[in-house]
Amino acid sequence: MTQWLLDRTFHSASGDEVRWAVHGEGAADAPAVVLLHGTPFSSYVWRGVTHALAARHRVFVWDMPGYGASGKRDGQDVSLGAQARVFTELLAHWELDGETARPAVVAHDFGGAVALRAHLLHGARYERLALVDPVALAPWGSPAYRLLGAHPGVFGQLPPELHRALVREYVSSASHPGLHPSVLDRLVEPWCTAEGQPAFYRQIAQNDQRFTDEVQGRYGAVEPPTLVCWGAQDTWIPVAKGHELASRIPGSRLRVIEGAGHLVQEDAPAELTAELAEFLRTGR
Repeated sequence: MTQWLLDRTFHSASGDEVRWAVHGEGAADAPAVVLLHGTPFSSYVWRGVTHALAARHRVFVWDMPGYGASGKRDGQDVSLGAQARVFTELLAHWELDGETARPAVVAHDFGGAVALRAHLLHGARYERLALVDPVALAPWGSPAYRLLGAHPGVFGQLPPELHRALVREYVSSASHPGLHPSVLDRLVEPWCTAEGQPAFYRQIAQNDQRFTDEVQGRYGAVEPPTLVCWGAQDTWIPVAKGHELASRIPGSRLRVIEGAGHLVQEDAPAELTAELAEFLRTGR
């Protein structure tokens, strides 16, 4: 899948433009799967998994407000709280919010917090839930991440080439074996436009730990069968968090994937896809 295009638009209640797409539409009654990306990424990281799952599922992908192809603007609320509300709206727009139309949800990084908040605070219901190296348990955020978030105005004034170098280095560190140059370029580019540079620091500044603190004590109430996948070499969120999270969600299973860092989709796509496909088929 060389081309990645989100060809549809949803306007959220907050006025933000959300770009999305659905793959595998040939079977209208095929089970639905929704994929959530993390930060500072976009739905592009799910392209390989999408292609594989679309043979048997309707796969919904979207760029969260402030990310990828979706709208970016001054004063935009791109917090985890806002993203969970938008996700709940999208599920209704896709008609995946009813008793007979619950989707399976696969969420990476802070997409995990978005999916968990939508479920625990906004009543979103899922057939299954797979969490891939999610932001879910305090404390989170590296020293560099906290530094960037504390001074968005300062870093936002970096000359474009210095900003690009910073973003490339930051995104590169999410992979254990290293990203292909073309993939790295695609992940970095949305943050290097005139609107993308301030958006990069805006989203970091707004990603407050309180949004996971509000739901961390409720993980025992997560209803759907849950799979937790983790890259064994994740330096952004250590695998110990995966063990802790799995112990908090009743009946969940942890699968640690060797040779993968935080971006498991890029580092070990075959292994991750196999785990997800089996989980979506059996719930185990």
